[in-house]
Order: sequence, then C-alpha cells, then structure tokens
Amino acid sequence: MSSNESSAVLTNPSALWHKACTAVNRFKAWVALDGGNLSPGQTLAVKYFCVAVVLFFAQLLFGLLAALQFIFPGFLYEFLDFSVNRMVHINAMVVWMLYGFIGCIYWLLEDESGTEIVGLKWGNLAFLILTAAVALVVLVYILVQIGSGTDSSLWFINEGREYIEAPRWADIGIVAVMLVFAYNVVATFNKGKWSGIAGVLTLDLVALAGLYVAGMFYMTNITHEQYWWWWVIHLWVEATWEVLVGVIMAWSLMKLLGVRRKIVQTWLYIEVALMFGSGILGLGHHYFWIGTPEYWLTIGGFFSALEPIPLVAMVVHAVYDAGAHAFKNSNHPALAWIIAHAFGNFFGAGVWGFMHTLPQINLYTHGTQWSASHGHLAFFGAYATINIAFFYLAIQHWRGGVWMAGDSQNAWRWKWALGLLNAGVLGMTIALLIAGYEQSFIERAVEGSTWGGYFSAQNHPSFQNAMVWRLIWGLVTFAGLGLLIWDLLTIGKGETRKAQVIEPH
Repeated sequence: MSSNESSAVLTNPSALWHKACTAVNRFKAWVALDGGNLSPGQTLAVKYFCVAVVLFFAQLLFGLLAALQFIFPGFLYEFLDFSVNRMVHINAMVVWMLYGFIGCIYWLLEDESGTEIVGLKWGNLAFLILTAAVALVVLVYILVQIGSGTDSSLWFINEGREYIEAPRWADIGIVAVMLVFAYNVVATFNKGKWSGIAGVLTLDLVALAGLYVAGMFYMTNITHEQYWWWWVIHLWVEATWEVLVGVIMAWSLMKLLGVRRKIVQTWLYIEVALMFGSGILGLGHHYFWIGTPEYWLTIGGFFSALEPIPLVAMVVHAVYDAGAHAFKNSNHPALAWIIAHAFGNFFGAGVWGFMHTLPQINLYTHGTQWSASHGHLAFFGAYATINIAFFYLAIQHWRGGVWMAGDSQNAWRWKWALGLLNAGVLGMTIALLIAGYEQSFIERAVEGSTWGGYFSAQNHPSFQNAMVWRLIWGLVTFAGLGLLIWDLLTIGKGETRKAQVIEPH
C-alpha cells in the first residue's frame, strides 16, 4: 500500500472499515471454518471460546511480566508495576476459565435438552455486556491503580480483595450475567427434556450466582472480611466450578467414548454430595489463621482432601467402560486433554493441596510460594485442561465433523502443545515448590515469621534460582500456548474423512 493509500484509509472511516473487513475475510478463508455447521447456541459458545483464548494469552503474558519483575525488580517500574501485572494475571485466569465454562454449557445445552435455547437473544446481549465490562475493567487495572482508596474507588476502581479485585459495578454485572445464563439453561430444559446432568447443572447455577454475592460485603473487621472473601475464593471457584466441570466432563465422555449415561451421572451425583457436604467443611482449611475457632484445624484439614476424588473416578470408570467396548474415540486431542485433566486435578487440587493444607504444615507454608505452587498446578489441571479439551470438541464440529483420530494431519502440533503446556506448568510448580520450601524453612521455622526472616528468604540463592526457573518454565508454557492456538486454528483443515460417530453403549 502506498503512502497516499495509507493516508486515504486513515482519513476515510468507510475505507478503514473495508480494510478491516477484508482482513477478517482473509483470516476466515485461511482458517477455513464454516459457521453453517453451528447451531445458534453453538455460535454463542464459540464467541465465549474466542474471548477465553484471548484472555488465556493475556494471563500468560502478564504472568511472564510479573515473573521477570521477580528477577529484575526495576523492569517496567512505575509503568506496569508488579502488583498490577500480578492482578491482571490472576484475574485474567479466573475470567477466561469462566468464559470457557459458559461456552461449554451453551454448546451442550441444545443437545442435552433436545430443543433450541430459550431467550438466546438475552444470552448474546449478556455476552456483549460482559465482554465490554471485562475490557473496561482490564484498562482500569492497568491505567488507574494509584491514589487513595475511598468509597467511590471501591465502586469504580478496585475493591482491594485479592483475586476478586473487580470494582463493585463489575461484581453486580457478573451476577446479572450469571442470572441471564441461568435463565437460558433452566428455561431451555423446561421447554425440552430434563436429565440428571440438567438437574445438577441447574442447582449449581443457583450457587454460582449466589455465592459470588458473598464477596460483595464490606466489613471493617478483618476476620469477618476474610471469612466471606474465602466463601467466594473456595466455594465459588473450588466448589461450583468443580460441579460445572463435572457436568462438562460427563457430557464430553458420552460424546467422546460413548460412555453410558448412568456411569457419568452416578459419579456426578457423588461429586455434588462431596462438594456441598465435605466441600463446605473443607473450606475450613482457609480459616486456620484468621481468628476463627480452633475446631476448624481438624475439620478443615480432613475434609479438604476429598474434593477431587469424584472427577478422577468418573474419568477412570469411563475409560474402563470404553475399554470394554473396543475403546473407540473420534477425537484424540480432546481425549488426551481429558486424561490430562484427570491427572492434573488429582495431583494439583488433591495431592498438592493436601500436601500443605494440614494445619501442622500450613503453619509454616501459609503465604509462601508453596501456595502459588499448588495454585498453578490446581487451576491448570482442574480447569484449563477441560476447557482446552472442549475447544477441540467444538473445532471438530465447526469443521463439519472431520476426522481427528489416528493418522490426523499435523498431529504433532497438538501433541507438542499438550507436552509443552503440561511440562511448562509442572516445571513452574516444582520451581515454586522449591522456593516455598526454602521460605517455610528460613522465613518461618528458623526466623519465626519476622520481617528479617522474610527478607532473608527472599534474598537466599535457592529462592532466587527458583524464580529464574519459574520464568524459564513460564516461557515453555507460553510457547505451548502459541502452538495450541496455531493448532486450534488449523487442525482438520483440508481433512476429507468424516469422524466416526460414537454411540453410547
């Protein structure tokens, strides 16, 4: 394009719009995806998936910036401070996973209910409002984080609660979007047919909207404040999300492996019983050091270990059941990510969580990089993996149900993406565990949680080397995400073979 053409485009909005549309059409032609293969509900689901991938990219990008600042504290100082990068990193993680879950439910809703989605125009409107709100909140996070905290800043800038820093107006918006989402789901099942999966999903959506409200109280007593804050962090993320994942997993296993409905529904019911029984009691492992009664030491320490069991059992039982029927599978990358989920959920949420939530251990590990080690493996293993598995299920259908099993074209891409992402997250987990062990020993056991102990631990060679390795493995994870995005855009392109239809046994 010549300089005259460039200036004409910049001064002519219609020309600029034409160029943008041309670029979009070229991209569509390159990825060769046919929207005609999608139902209206699936089209909405794809919108959620696309935003989820963008936020996944943002999560890793800002995580790398924060990791660099651990090693070079002056990097981007007073431009993008560590506190801002860390905040965007964590909140992008929470929001992209939520986008993925909502997309998964919209995708399976029509198939599970046997009818079109009721009130879909409200669902599309809620998506637009939520996405605009997320974009605005991120801009506020990045650009407006300096100044005194007042009642107005709580409503418009930042609530100051770690992991749920979104201003109050955004909190209210999230609950409103969840209510629209719940309306779409319940009204659709009422019009169509109910199932065990439908019942569990409906009950979970009530808790999903309701529990988030617990984080919107403001109390001057720090114990009361932390008490309700943990109801969002633990029961909203670790309970209602786990049930959502169970619903998504159950439906996916039936489609992928033809697993009998009664198997996945049985484990789904067991999961609900554990989540809303032992899950609430397991919340006590967050109560150890905020001034709550001493009996939570025993209750929280014991019950927090039980939560990941049903999902792992569901996958193991499903794979066994499929093995008894020749183990037919039409989508190898999706199945690989579901198996990665089973292992990641068990080790990340289960083993790594229980490893430091016993009160006798947590006395030394609380607030150290040991917690970050658990968080990285748990969130990726329990949530990111199932979303990625569903992305592959969706892209297969979007391409018209093409072959994505053995002998797929360019299968090395999804295999390397799977390997790099899992290796990268596991590497960061180990590096953070080493750093947390060193902190627990020097900062807590030797120097007794003093400021001197804190700085001694932060400046110890073991801690600093672990932070370098965390950055290296973070770069591996970022490379895996790049390869994953490339594969999702191109997998099945040009494939003429149709996928085998797997019917339930």
